[in-house]
Amino acid sequence: FFFFFLKTSIVTMTTVEKSATPQNKKRVDEAVPYEYVDIGFEDISRAKYKISDGVPQTPCTKSLKLSHLTGVDLYFKKEYTLETGSFKERGARYALKSLSNDQKKRGVIAASAGNHALGLAYHGKLLGIHVTLVMPKFAPLTKVENCRLYGAEVYIHGDHFGEAMDLAMQLAKEKGLQYINGYNDKEIIAGQGTCALEILDQVGDMDAIIVPVGGGGLIAGIAIAIKTLRPDIEIIAVESEACPSFSEAMKAGKPVATKVLPSLADGLAVPTVGGNAFHALRNRVDKIVVVKEKFISLAILRLLEIEKAIVEGAGATGFAALLSGQLDELKGKKVVCLLCGGNIDIPVIGRMIERGLAADGRLVSFTVSVRDSPGSIATLTTLIAKMEASVKDIYHERAWLHSDVMNVSIRCVVETKSENHASEIRAALEEKYSGVVWGTQF
Repeated sequence: FFFFFLKTSIVTMTTVEKSATPQNKKRVDEAVPYEYVDIGFEDISRAKYKISDGVPQTPCTKSLKLSHLTGVDLYFKKEYTLETGSFKERGARYALKSLSNDQKKRGVIAASAGNHALGLAYHGKLLGIHVTLVMPKFAPLTKVENCRLYGAEVYIHGDHFGEAMDLAMQLAKEKGLQYINGYNDKEIIAGQGTCALEILDQVGDMDAIIVPVGGGGLIAGIAIAIKTLRPDIEIIAVESEACPSFSEAMKAGKPVATKVLPSLADGLAVPTVGGNAFHALRNRVDKIVVVKEKFISLAILRLLEIEKAIVEGAGATGFAALLSGQLDELKGKKVVCLLCGGNIDIPVIGRMIERGLAADGRLVSFTVSVRDSPGSIATLTTLIAKMEASVKDIYHERAWLHSDVMNVSIRCVVETKSENHASEIRAALEEKYSGVVWGTQF
């Protein structure tokens, strides 16, 4: 690796609002102006050397089928294959190894609902450093239990991440623990950037790299490394429409509090992009794409069906940008797309598959008005069967209708072969029945 020893500078900026409570009461995590630290390539090189004994290189392989589907020479960087299921291990191990001897003895603390907590707990166990975690009440039970399995001391506190962070900061002060931010600490960003060094070794002639963005730590580290060694490579940031905090920060010229809506990419739902991450990114990212939720569910489905990869919503968001049609300029180019996490609860997988099928036109819903007489429902289902579709659910309604009193409304959920097949079924239904209300969105 090349070692570029760039002078580190510190830029003082004004405080920004970190998050808001459910009552829309503004909350500020820094009471005074704080400093943005400039992170250089030498920090990432140092991190690569220091974590090499505990974080193995992850695969970056070409997908023939999805390259054909998207028209892009597509490679996937499979960060979900790491021990704890995400890229967060990189920054976590480097942050822990960078502690002073005194801090290592005292231990560390963090607030996290998932992957950052797992990364710290796992590498804390390997390095013999005690890790305390404050996880909000909505944190998945499997992640909580896995953190305890790795030996972390876990507190469950808060209805939202801000409340968990408040307690973590309080405990850090009371117990003398080092607080480690999951996306904004210098060591975290440098550690995440080691992913880019691997990619440059694996697919050095790439034209572009697509990276999901939440708090910004991963893409900040990647951008620093890529633009230092290969400034010609295009860096594309992707976020969900449910929480476009990076887009809003770029518009404002600084991190700003952004409204967070429920998202399949819950790991990206950070209301305010990290200050250090934003400072590193604002002149290095070439394009920002905001994707709709339906494309995230479709990306999860495609990866499961074709790549046989179980990837969480946040991890699949970069691929969702390709499926959304917003990156057509990449057709024919060599592109690396990060699959940065695979920690998804089993019950959620089923829901995401159904949403993906709906987005793909392979699970459709419609309502048909038929005569309330013997054989009417049988006639409808016989037509669906002749079209070689499968009825997943059916429900008939008599009371809440404004049409002929002798009619009944039949709502069907039907599994089809493809979007074209769904269109053929719709045409057949509309030819036979006058009251067809079609809807593929749930």
